[in-house]
Amino acid sequence: MSPDFKKLLPQRVRPALGGAWQKLKQRGQRLDRRYMRGLFGANVDLVPPASLMFDGPVGYEVFKDNGEEFLRHYIQLAALKPTERMLDVGSGVGRKTLPLVSYLVAEGSYEGIDIVPKGVEWCKKQYTPRFPNFRFQLIDVYNHLYNPSGKYSAKDYKFRFPEAEFDFVVLNSVFTHMLAEDVENYLSEVTRVLKPGGRCLISFFLLNDESSQLIAQGESSLNLTQEFGPARAISREMPEDAVGFAESYVWDLYRRFGLDIQQPVHYGSWCGRKEYLSYQDLIVATKVAPNKQEQ
Repeated sequence: MSPDFKKLLPQRVRPALGGAWQKLKQRGQRLDRRYMRGLFGANVDLVPPASLMFDGPVGYEVFKDNGEEFLRHYIQLAALKPTERMLDVGSGVGRKTLPLVSYLVAEGSYEGIDIVPKGVEWCKKQYTPRFPNFRFQLIDVYNHLYNPSGKYSAKDYKFRFPEAEFDFVVLNSVFTHMLAEDVENYLSEVTRVLKPGGRCLISFFLLNDESSQLIAQGESSLNLTQEFGPARAISREMPEDAVGFAESYVWDLYRRFGLDIQQPVHYGSWCGRKEYLSYQDLIVATKVAPNKQEQ
């Protein structure tokens, strides 16, 4: 009960109503906890409050559905195995991390990196004490939208991991908030930290004949019309809001860095297409072994 509302009540009824209000609050909290436990079971403590859900749609059911969707993609599209070592670039507040605690075994591991301090702090506190093979680190990279005070530029930043460290690297909704020179550096780093034969799954807004036509027809959820070299954004002033790339540019980039794109590309619904797998376009690729790359 708010202090201002209390002032409107007669003095003699304030204690009784205050007590009733506290009971209602406690009952609501118990019901909310029961609802949460029904959704997430024993891992309910790994679910952040809605106020921390900066990395996607807000809401507990959509948080759960989104995580479970991407676990399926990791397994079915990229053949992630329970014993593998995984890097999540843009781990957020654990939206796509949560289902992995029931999939990766002790021999496997998960490293999450992100530029948003509150997400990294939450995950460090909630995950790592219970699951020591799940670790998180803050990377202080500048992004006008998510980390405007960042110390390092994305076009120069080097991941703090040795070469050929990971079997699987994932970037969900990362390149959709970066411009070309930043994407080129990050993709180079993805290749560097992948083992030969390792895979990566990366989401994009890919600009091709179909998506460009749907944008022109007003069918797309994103009006990607502001040009920035091979990229187009929805905003001239803040391009990091949403960025798409010419599909031909992306293919050339993957070839340059020795990444073999697996067919088919899994196109998303973002532009208004009727057949899709997810919201964003998903590309799975394999790091080519050095001797094959030279051929």
